This record gives sequence, structure tokens and C-alpha cells, in this order.
Amino acid sequence: MTDFPTALTGGCKGCKESPALDFEFEFAYQPIVDVRDRSVFAHEALVRGVNGEGALTVLSRVDDTNRYRFDQLCRTRAISTAARLGMASYLSINFLPNAVYRPEMCIRSTLEAAKANNFPLDRLIFETVESEQLGNNKHLTNILREYREFGFKTAIDDFGAGHSGLTLLADFQPDLIKLDMALVRNVHLDRARQAIVRGVVTMCKDLNVTVIAEGIEHTGERDFLANCGIYLMQGYWFAKPAFQALPPIDASVWQNA
Repeated sequence: MTDFPTALTGGCKGCKESPALDFEFEFAYQPIVDVRDRSVFAHEALVRGVNGEGALTVLSRVDDTNRYRFDQLCRTRAISTAARLGMASYLSINFLPNAVYRPEMCIRSTLEAAKANNFPLDRLIFETVESEQLGNNKHLTNILREYREFGFKTAIDDFGAGHSGLTLLADFQPDLIKLDMALVRNVHLDRARQAIVRGVVTMCKDLNVTVIAEGIEHTGERDFLANCGIYLMQGYWFAKPAFQALPPIDASVWQNA
């Protein structure tokens, strides 16, 4: 996609009323690999402190007064940094559903940032956690549908960790789900986890939803999941997040694959 929609006028009420942030942040990027051809499918933008401090040092300062501004800056800064680094893969950006006042208005700064940095809209993935407390799924599914209309891919992170995952999937089928790492951990040694993962893969295949396995730390996990038909993976086994950089994938991660 090369054309950009005309920026919407009026702006988002939440962002207009949100005060300027009194803290700074940057991003680290972690690859999501495609084990079929050993390529990088996407990079997830992970918030960090200005000196590379962990995400909690930043997220602990986000509250009801500044979450709109923070969410908007996360999007624009993730895009501008990815463009500066020469990212050619998809870029996956986490968003806060409760920081989206009206999706068609709140997306304005994202469109402007993509245009300013010549970053194609169809290489953006917006992901959110299905366990975030929203009361019901209506607001979230509305956001995801609007984002799809703009040409973005959509993803549900930590699938299987919350109470509403199956209901959410029934209401809206995102392009991707990220299997919660609690299901991935030592899955090659755990029959119960194996059965659950196989069931999720079968269900998602029927719904035309692609599964990403996150938190891969062992060749056994990698190989079992690949044998289940999961070909997109993320985790320390492949690469740790790199602060303001795109980490290389060492050839050794493919040993015995």
C-alpha cells in the first residue's frame, strides 16, 4: 500500500485534553521470525526508558490523566524510530484500548507519522492484550475493525492468558494471535499444553487467523510448535530485544531445525 488516507480533522478529544508527558521513553525491537524460510516477519516495538530501562519504569508512570498522550506518542515514536533504523519488515505496535477515545479520530497521528516517515500502512500491526479489563469486548472489536479498514493488520497478544479470549475471537477474527508464553513454556514436555496448543492451531486455521508463538527459549519448544503448524515465533532463543536497534539473527538458532 502506498496511498495514505486523508488525515481526519478535529483530532481526538482524549488527546486534546491529555496533558503533556512529564517523562521520556524510547523503544527496543524484538524480531518475530518465520521458521519456514528463516526470515524476519516483523519486529515488535517494546517500550523502554531513555537509557534502556525496563518497560515497567515507563508503564508505572502511565495513568488515567496521560494514557491518551502516551498511547499516541508510542505509535508515532515507534514508527519514526523503525523508519530511521531502515526496518523492512512489519512493525508491531502495542496499543491501549482504553486510550482510544474514537478509533477513527485517534488514528490521525499514526497516519501522519507513517506518511512523514514514508512507512507503508500495510506494514503496521496493532496488537493488544486480550486480558485488559474493558468491561466487554464491544469497544475493542470496534477499534480492531476500524484499524483493519485503514489497512493495518491486527493482533491479540497473550492469547489464552485472559478470561475473554474465546469470546473475543468469536466476535472478531484478527489477522494474528500471539499464544501466551505460559502455554509455550516447556510445551514439548507437557501433554496438557500440547493438547491445548493443537486445539488453538486447529481453531485458528478454520478462522483464517495466523498463530504466533512468543517466549521461545528452547529448541524443543521451537520444534514442537513448528510441527503443530506454527511458523511465526518470537523469543530469546532467536533474539533478545535490542535498544533502538534491529537485532541480528544468529545462524546458530537454526541448529538441528
